[in-house]
Amino acid sequence: MASSLHRLTARQVETTKKPGRLADGGGLYLRITAAGTRTWVFRTTNNGKQEELALGLFSVVSLAAARQRAASIRQRLADGQSLRLAADKDGGASLSSAGLASPAPVTFGAFAEAYIVSVEDGWKNAVHRQQWRQSLRDHAAALSKKPVHEIDTPDVQAVLSPIWLTKAETAKRLRGRIEKVLDAAKAQGLRSQDSANPAAWKGHLAVLLPSQKNVRRGHHAALPWEEAPSFWAQLRAREALAARCLEFVILTAARSGEALGAVWGEINLDTAIWLVPGQRMKGGKAHSVPLSAAAVELLGRLRSVESAPDQRVFAVGGVARSNMAMAMLLRRMGRGDLTTHGFRSTFRDWCGDDTDFPRELIEHALAHGIPNKVEASYRCRTAIERRRELMEAWARYLGAYDGPS
Repeated sequence: MASSLHRLTARQVETTKKPGRLADGGGLYLRITAAGTRTWVFRTTNNGKQEELALGLFSVVSLAAARQRAASIRQRLADGQSLRLAADKDGGASLSSAGLASPAPVTFGAFAEAYIVSVEDGWKNAVHRQQWRQSLRDHAAALSKKPVHEIDTPDVQAVLSPIWLTKAETAKRLRGRIEKVLDAAKAQGLRSQDSANPAAWKGHLAVLLPSQKNVRRGHHAALPWEEAPSFWAQLRAREALAARCLEFVILTAARSGEALGAVWGEINLDTAIWLVPGQRMKGGKAHSVPLSAAAVELLGRLRSVESAPDQRVFAVGGVARSNMAMAMLLRRMGRGDLTTHGFRSTFRDWCGDDTDFPRELIEHALAHGIPNKVEASYRCRTAIERRRELMEAWARYLGAYDGPS
C-alpha cells in the first residue's frame, strides 16, 4: 500500500496544465479543469458506487496538507465512518486522530482570495475585482483570520451590523460576497455539507437585520462650487496618479467608474473626444464626452508612445486605480468630508448658478436621461460642440489653464 502512495511530485502539481486528474494514490487526486482551476479531491467506492469529496483549492491546500487530509479520511473510513462524516468530523482541518500533525486550518481570508483568483477572469473589469477585494478587506477584516469552517451567523452579523444602515449599498454587496465565498468553501469540502450558509438572506439574515427600506440615502458629499478653484489649486500640487484621475473626473464631470475604466482606445486626442462604451455607462448607452483643452493637456502628459489601445489610462503597472485611491487622496488633503462622485454635483450647481447654458445641455453633459425629442436634439454634432464650450468654461473657472475666453 505504501508504494502506491505519494506518486506525485511538487513539480508535477505545479507545472501540469492538461485538464484531467493526477493520481497521488490512496484516493487522492488533483483535478485540473479546462479553465485551469486546480482542486484536490478524494475518491472512494462505496457499495459499488463512486463517491468524491473536494478537499480544497490547490492555491489554498498544499500537496503535503492534501496528503494529510486524505490520510485522515482513509483512517476514518477504515473505522467504519461514511465519507461525508469522515470529512466533516473536524471541518476538514484537524487530522489528530490519524496520528499526523494537523495542517493550519484554511482561513476565510485565504480562501476568499483563492476564490476570487479562480473566478475573476469571468468578470468584465479590474474595478470589479478591486471592489470585491476592498470590501472584504475593509469591512470583513474580522473574518479574515477565522477558519472558514467555523464562521457562523453571529460572525457575519458582527461585520454587517455596523454598516447595515449607514452604508446600506456597501453592506448589501458585502453580504452577497460573503455568501458566495462560503458557498464556494462548502462546495470545496471546507465547510460541512449539512451546514446552512450564515450569510444567506432569505429566511435567515432577512429576519435578523433591520430593514433598509426606509433608510434615507443622502446626496454624495459635494464641494460648494465657489470653493472649486482653491481646491483645484491644491489638487494640482499633488503628484500621485490618483490626483490626476480626480482631475480628469472633475474636468469631464464623469462618474468615477467611467474614468477609472477608461482605456486609450476610447480617447481621440486629435478630435478631443472620449467615447465611453455603453457597457460602462450607467444608462447602458455610449456617451461622447468633448474634452476641454485642459483635459487634452492632462491626457497628453499621461500618455506615452508605448500606450496600447487596451491599456488603462489610470493604471500603475497594469493595475487600474480605484475609488478607494481617490477617497484616500481626499483624506490626505484634509477633505474626507467629500466624495469623488460629489464633484458632479459641484459641476451641476456651478452650471445652474453661474452660467446661462441650457438645462438640457447640462443634463446631457452629465449623461442623464433625455426624456423628450427637444432635449434629444442635443445629442447631435452641434450639441457636442456646445458641450465643449461648457467644458471649456468649467476648466477656465477652475483655473485649470489659460485657455481661450
